[in-house]
Amino acid sequence: MRSKMVLILALAMGMITTVLFYQYMAKFDKKETTSAPTIEIVVAKERIEKNEKITAEKLDVIQIPEESALPQTLSSISQAEGKLADAMIEKGEPILGHRLVSQKEETVYVSRKVREGYRAVSVSFNLPQSVTNLVEPEDEVDVIFSKEDKKAVDVPDFRASILLEKARVLAVGRKFTFPENTKEPYVEYTAVTLELMPADAVKLVKASQDGSLHLMLRTRPIMKADANPSEGNES
Repeated sequence: MRSKMVLILALAMGMITTVLFYQYMAKFDKKETTSAPTIEIVVAKERIEKNEKITAEKLDVIQIPEESALPQTLSSISQAEGKLADAMIEKGEPILGHRLVSQKEETVYVSRKVREGYRAVSVSFNLPQSVTNLVEPEDEVDVIFSKEDKKAVDVPDFRASILLEKARVLAVGRKFTFPENTKEPYVEYTAVTLELMPADAVKLVKASQDGSLHLMLRTRPIMKADANPSEGNES
């Protein structure tokens, strides 16, 4: 009789264990088959070099599990387009907001202000030559070249002509941000950095050695959102 009871209890415990096992496996399978929440993130379609301006063609949008997304990962291409990479970004790497910098907000490297095909060149100017230091970054100026004609015998003969027109000012002294964006006190400067095509830069340097240079200040140009002057601006 006792052995019969033990057998019945063993069978009952086995059935209970089997039922509990199947219930557990059913929950596990359900958890595995249920898709986790996903989000869209922006990744590099190809390698992006440091300081390179990011274009939409170099970006892609993919879906990943929400829990796998890194902080500050961008979710739309428009958030990255037109900005500069602060470090190299490999192909397939997520685009993180803190690794991008806006050209308009950039205040560290004047080289990032130089447009494609142009060069930055500095020349010395005294107070009168620089319009009494009233020239500011992002102004446009004409450059006047004057030179004494040493062949004149009796009366000194100075000749002047416009050497360059509508040259963009990148910096005055070491200041290259908008006057309204800096809290630095006014400091006199003795050099102005202009953005010029290579041939014009050579012309300017040669003229600075041959004679004297003066600046003529033009109407301040209209600036685009990327902090570059609008094309075709007339003054």
